[in-house]
Amino acid sequence: MKKKHRKSLIWFRKNLRLKDNQALLEGVQNSEKYLLLYIFDEREWKKNPVGLKRSSDKKLNFLWQSVLDLKQNIEAKGGQLVMLKGDAEDLIQRLSIENKFDALYAPKESGTEEFELEKSVEDFFIKHRAKVDFYAQTTLFHEDDIPWPIGKLPDIFTQFRKENEKQTGVRDLFESPEDLSASIPVKEVFEFSDLAIGSISPEEKSVLNFQGGETHAWERLEYYFWDSDQLKEYKNTRNGLLGERYSSKFSPWLALGCISPKSIYYQVKQYEKERKKNQSTYWMIFELIWRDYFHFVLKKFGAQLFQKEGIKGKGVDWKWDLELFEKWKTAETGVPFIDANMRELNATGFMSNRGRQNVASFLVKDLGLDWRMGAWYFEHQLIDYDVASNWGNWAYVAGVGNDPRENRYFNILSQAKKYDVKGDYVRHWIPELKEIEGFNIHKVSLMNEVALEKLNLIIPDIYLRPVVDMGKWEY
Repeated sequence: MKKKHRKSLIWFRKNLRLKDNQALLEGVQNSEKYLLLYIFDEREWKKNPVGLKRSSDKKLNFLWQSVLDLKQNIEAKGGQLVMLKGDAEDLIQRLSIENKFDALYAPKESGTEEFELEKSVEDFFIKHRAKVDFYAQTTLFHEDDIPWPIGKLPDIFTQFRKENEKQTGVRDLFESPEDLSASIPVKEVFEFSDLAIGSISPEEKSVLNFQGGETHAWERLEYYFWDSDQLKEYKNTRNGLLGERYSSKFSPWLALGCISPKSIYYQVKQYEKERKKNQSTYWMIFELIWRDYFHFVLKKFGAQLFQKEGIKGKGVDWKWDLELFEKWKTAETGVPFIDANMRELNATGFMSNRGRQNVASFLVKDLGLDWRMGAWYFEHQLIDYDVASNWGNWAYVAGVGNDPRENRYFNILSQAKKYDVKGDYVRHWIPELKEIEGFNIHKVSLMNEVALEKLNLIIPDIYLRPVVDMGKWEY
């Protein structure tokens, strides 16, 4: 049967997978020949407003692993992936002129920069009389299926969740292409060294040895759902801090599209059918709906989300204090629970959800710093950085996002007592304090001189004189 297109460009972005990838499947099925492309965007190496490269070496290494896994999976089906680094718009235009593509297949993204790039690329292809198809495949619920147009999206998550749970179905999965041998062969060879990033060794203290790629995403799901049978405990353990089992930790693979939210959803449904259906299985889907909401919020408000006033347009006199920010990001605040979480982030590129909420609240509400400084730092460090979730969550904590409660505040000692009462997490990441027993490890600066002398320890001065008075959290 004759195909619709003679030669197409299939552009991988944050959809680094073969399973449930509509843009890939449609492109393969409708094209006689096609070029499979991934571009390492040069913007990831440029500095952000707090003076840091947009993506750390750890984050870029996870991306490299994910693209390499995609490349190997494509080759296993007879295809070839072209990998380039540079300005995506320029590279796509050059390839299009050289190959005379008559169609483009690619996923839609949620970010404002990504949307601008889509528009520019689309205009170029249309100008050259080529067909363009961008597919919405980042979220669990398709944007055309939710009960409102994006511009009328509710400002409260609960309304969004309840209405979608009542009336929005999850679309079927797309099959993986069986044969990719019609992909256009290329001579260009791309190596890890082209990324100009340092080699990364696994961090022994990490909750998980994260490896990028679709293969490892499915290995993690198989382990967490089926081998260890942890899904049924998810709601009870999700606020943990130590170990690989307290949460699914799917977020790094979701962020790059190594696995789709729909794939996870249907695996949950299979688990409910074959193993157990309870609050924990529901909560896994609940979290996917939260992720959806942040993506649709970004689509609704666009660049407004990245402004200091946020989507609420709320003026707050935050500080831009780089010296104080440096103490926060280098884990030198003297508040053990905060510093332990920041040490984990800096060492591994990952942090628990509970940790993220606490360090964010501390930066905004206790240090009084511009919330965007924290968001930019998370963008730099997190291997699971997702533009919508990251900025949506930071704006939420700062009170300029979608939080219906005014002045939400985290009492750090109260949080530590609830989630690390024995101090094991702090002991794990701050060994200098490991000899301090029990909950006292969280409040060294509040211990009296007699108690400190009895310890007979050399305690780093920062933990005796933290950047804030921890007495305000005692109750």
